[in-house]
Amino acid sequence: MNIFRNRIQLIFEFSRYVLVGGLAFIADFGVLYILKERFLPNEWYSLYLATGLGFAAGLLINYILSVNFVFTSVRGTKVGKSFRDFTVFSLIGIIGLFLTELGMFLGTKGLELNYLFVKIIVTFIVLLWNYSARKILVFSKKGL
Repeated sequence: MNIFRNRIQLIFEFSRYVLVGGLAFIADFGVLYILKERFLPNEWYSLYLATGLGFAAGLLINYILSVNFVFTSVRGTKVGKSFRDFTVFSLIGIIGLFLTELGMFLGTKGLELNYLFVKIIVTFIVLLWNYSARKILVFSKKGL
């Protein structure tokens, strides 16, 4: 019975993470699109700069909502709220950014796909990395 309850809690937690990830994705995607299409010059680096700035907006939203909404199993503790936890959370996100940038490069330059389509595919892959790593390394009572 306890195993069943833990699995249900994990499913709800992951569902909240997906919702939060969706909100962070909207910010990330929106910043990417607005910068790339409206503000940055049409140079080779503009896609990668816009992707990085979009990532930063999404990371901040994701952190705030993850601490306050997603990982409720450790609510009431200071897990996830220290400078160390924010640093690890951010480093995991930076690895996710690297995976995103690599995926954007491979998808747009290697496969010559539309950058918005590539962004959607890459986002799903990075979502799984970010959730798993953050759950284990930041939002568990054990942590690092």
